[in-house]
Amino acid sequence: MTPFKRYCFAVVSAISLAFFAACVRPAEKKIINGEAQGTYYAITYYDTQNRDLSTAIDSILADFDQTASLWVGNSLIRRINGNSDSVLNELFCDLLDKSLRVNRLSDGYFDCTVGKLVNAWGFGFKQGQDLDSPTVDSLRQYTGLPLEIINRDGNKILRKARPETELDFNAIAQGYSVDIVADFLQSKGIQDFIIDIGGEVIARGNKPDGSRWTVGVERPAESQFAERQMDIKVSIADQSIVTSGNYRKFYEKDGVKYSHTIDPHTGYPVNHSLLSVSVIADSAWKADAFATAFMAMGMEKALQYIENNDEIKSAYFIYNENGEYKTFATEEFKKNIVTQ
Repeated sequence: MTPFKRYCFAVVSAISLAFFAACVRPAEKKIINGEAQGTYYAITYYDTQNRDLSTAIDSILADFDQTASLWVGNSLIRRINGNSDSVLNELFCDLLDKSLRVNRLSDGYFDCTVGKLVNAWGFGFKQGQDLDSPTVDSLRQYTGLPLEIINRDGNKILRKARPETELDFNAIAQGYSVDIVADFLQSKGIQDFIIDIGGEVIARGNKPDGSRWTVGVERPAESQFAERQMDIKVSIADQSIVTSGNYRKFYEKDGVKYSHTIDPHTGYPVNHSLLSVSVIADSAWKADAFATAFMAMGMEKALQYIENNDEIKSAYFIYNENGEYKTFATEEFKKNIVTQ
């Protein structure tokens, strides 16, 4: 190649690169805030097309509630609990499959069939009732029973061992909805984002400077209405973090505090020193479900589970020891703690 040709080639290459750089727009930061599932959502994402996806996300979450929310009067789960011969959709089947899987893995401490007990204790959409031991035992007979999806005339129908059994997906549904929104953003070619729905968080990719996303873990509050304070910060990338705790969702009656976490093995709200559990996992539904299971187990059994199983290894416990807050992080969780 002659010097003149080399010069022309270099000029053309420089022009081409400049044109390409001009055509590739930098990713714009978009922030969306809204309400869903009786709580807030906050989403930050970086999009080279600078799109406002808030309407689509609102629609996705509303559609999800039509399947899984007990607070929507004609939702699919409400119709199934009322023993309507409702046709199951793919979303319901997947929620049920994941719930039953965690039930098996957690030795029954996670149980989506506790609907009647949750309502009876006053933590569902129905008014609570005065419970004694015989009443609790009578309600427990409807939990932990087999559920089977059958095909009827080409449709999927849920068959319950006892028609009185009521399902409750609240301990997995919110995390699942976070995953759905994450899948939607990725389907739009958006790879860098963080989604927070009611404190259940998932992050994908990184910030524009290449750093990981930072999330705070709340310190247990003295009361339901106390100001939120951060206990620690963690950094996550392509991970989810979910915290389950009893310090905001409870009520007191006759001097006794009743937690919203029900132990399926006893039918009673848990009564132990564990105040909250934060779980890091690759998906929000899994972090959500196992955080709930660990709260039901209590700290000792939860740590034994983590030691003996590979399903979840990253967890952070806040507990009460003689009136003093104590914390414990697994070795895997420590890798995410922001120390500075």
